[in-house]
Amino acid sequence: MGHPHLPTTQAAVAAIREVAREYDREFVVSDDIGADQVSRRESADAFTAADPDGSLPHEAFVELGGQPAVTVRIFADGDAKVTVDEVEFHDVPRASVPGFLRSVYGGLAYVKGRFFPVGEWLVVPLPGDETYKELILLSGLTPWLARAVRP
Repeated sequence: MGHPHLPTTQAAVAAIREVAREYDREFVVSDDIGADQVSRRESADAFTAADPDGSLPHEAFVELGGQPAVTVRIFADGDAKVTVDEVEFHDVPRASVPGFLRSVYGGLAYVKGRFFPVGEWLVVPLPGDETYKELILLSGLTPWLARAVRP
């Protein structure tokens, strides 16, 4: 199963808004538009708002209410950073973000611990054999992460 095509930051924000609506989550977004505003400035000269091709890069930061605490930073270059209860998933493709959020809110995400190497990981499976896994760096699990523990 493929992900929907999300060619722009605004398309990704609209898809996240739809997921928030599906799961009855509060949705707050802030936008950064222009090369002088975005966090990843790779192609524009200093003190310019547009890239050399005349386009205005667009980033967005989305906060979703409820438990777990979720934020999404969508970058102009097509990827995102998704944070779930302080666990950061870097370089998630923009098109995978809605499926990622559905897995988290739909109860598919889980915490898996290991004895060697010692640690606990938050695992988020997506449709189509795509899985994201990040080490939990907290000294203790949050209540939501503790409920998501699987043997």
